[in-house]
Amino acid sequence: MIELKTHSEIEAMKPAGRFVGGILHDLQERTKVGTNLLEIDEFVHQRIVDRKGAESCYVDYAPDFGTGPFAHYICVSVNDAVLHGVPYDYDLKDGDLVSLDLAISVDGWVADSAVSFVVGKDKDPEDLRLIKCTREALAAGIAAAQPGNRLGDISHAVGDVARAYGYPINLEFGGHGVGHIMHGDPHVPNDGKAHHGYKLRPGLVIAIEPWFLKTTDEIYQDPKDGWTLRSEDGSRGAHSEHTIAITEGGPIVLTQREGDPISAEFKG
Repeated sequence: MIELKTHSEIEAMKPAGRFVGGILHDLQERTKVGTNLLEIDEFVHQRIVDRKGAESCYVDYAPDFGTGPFAHYICVSVNDAVLHGVPYDYDLKDGDLVSLDLAISVDGWVADSAVSFVVGKDKDPEDLRLIKCTREALAAGIAAAQPGNRLGDISHAVGDVARAYGYPINLEFGGHGVGHIMHGDPHVPNDGKAHHGYKLRPGLVIAIEPWFLKTTDEIYQDPKDGWTLRSEDGSRGAHSEHTIAITEGGPIVLTQREGDPISAEFKG
């Protein structure tokens, strides 16, 4: 069931958004060549411990698309991994493409956001192009999240950007409603028909999360951990996500992140 939030409830969600956005900003600044994925996980763990009212959305999370509880504090996907990456004992190398996906509840309200970047100096232009595509698709999806539009307008806007770049689109995993739980209604696929679907109303809070792979839309679940989703052909992936609220004045980004142009454009 799709739930609409009141103005006061949207205000109550902002601290969670700022907390998640702040952690992702700090992680992007401190994640370098040689950083171990378990260090990233522990950094998030400590931030949660230090923040009164904060709880991980991942540690005991056990949906039907994973194998058992996730048991970590952040999803870290590297190179051919694109979603649900389980942190493990791996030191990042020059040129690795890293996607960080983080959802945390603060005082009972959830915020969910993701960012992708390349570590080190050896930055493949094709990796940067892929990341740029996910960011532009996210911005386009948010811009389409206007009262009176349809859910399909968001999905179509995201898909249009991917098609313009020439990337295939997987519809199995996408955005979702956010509130007291991490994954709620509605599902927000990364492609769809404009002017179709649920009519957007003030109070709707959703995560929009474009993720694309360079040369395929086929993924598989890594049997080593039962969670990490990787490209079938070994090509790299990137992922961008913000939690947004639709207001009478238009969409605002709740997961504000310092230095992020999308946060600045849709600041509430």
